[in-house]
Amino acid sequence: MLKRTLTSLIILAIGLPALAFGGLPYFLLIGFLLIAAAWEYTTIFQAAGYHPSRPVLLGGTFVVILARGFFPDYGLLALEVSVLLALAVHLLAYERGRDDAPLDFSITVGGLVYLGWIGSYLLDLRALPDGPWWVFVVLPCTWMADVGAYMIGSVYGRHKMAPRLSPKKSWEGYWAGVVSAIWAGMFFSYAFSAWGPLEITIWQGGLLGLIIGLLTPLGDLGESMFKRWVAMKDSGSIIPGHGGAFDRIDSWLWGCIIGYYFIIWFV
Repeated sequence: MLKRTLTSLIILAIGLPALAFGGLPYFLLIGFLLIAAAWEYTTIFQAAGYHPSRPVLLGGTFVVILARGFFPDYGLLALEVSVLLALAVHLLAYERGRDDAPLDFSITVGGLVYLGWIGSYLLDLRALPDGPWWVFVVLPCTWMADVGAYMIGSVYGRHKMAPRLSPKKSWEGYWAGVVSAIWAGMFFSYAFSAWGPLEITIWQGGLLGLIIGLLTPLGDLGESMFKRWVAMKDSGSIIPGHGGAFDRIDSWLWGCIIGYYFIIWFV
């Protein structure tokens, strides 16, 4: 727990200035996390005997987030070119005798879309007007959903939520996480509207927290599905006390896209 806490403090010490400055520092931080997660994603599937193209996935993820971050009109083109390149690479692999190349192609494209395209909403969220403030409404809701679920579930959890995917998760923890996310959304919305530039009511913040609390655990369970399939505890060890980058951002991927569209549609 001490190592986990110290690592969290270091991450905040790096992440908060990057969030405040935006631009290249924030891009480098998010890019590092997404590309590291893409590396770990390929490692998981390699352990299952598949061969997604690591060069295409890493390079494609970088190109997609680069375009989404600095040349947004070309973001979709970057994804499309990456998908076509993946097909070309796996066609060559099949011709050379790799019978599972069609499945490898699907895995590569899945990583490009999930980590490259959806992960880029972490950049889009920051690019909104008053973006740093919005990031610090959305991500704390996601974090508090995790924290509330862990704290209550570890003590009072009796009813298993998904025993095959994640045996330690309970319905008691899940609903505690939902409530924690609601309170986080209400608190940060009120605080950043009263003493900051945001225009969001406490009830809108609570609704945002509710949606995030209900849905972001699916990101955690999704990564658990990949890891449990290959009997892997953590996706990596790049973040001491937290495991891999994919372990850290699995619920962020859901939170950032939910938060982005909630803000532009309902606030």
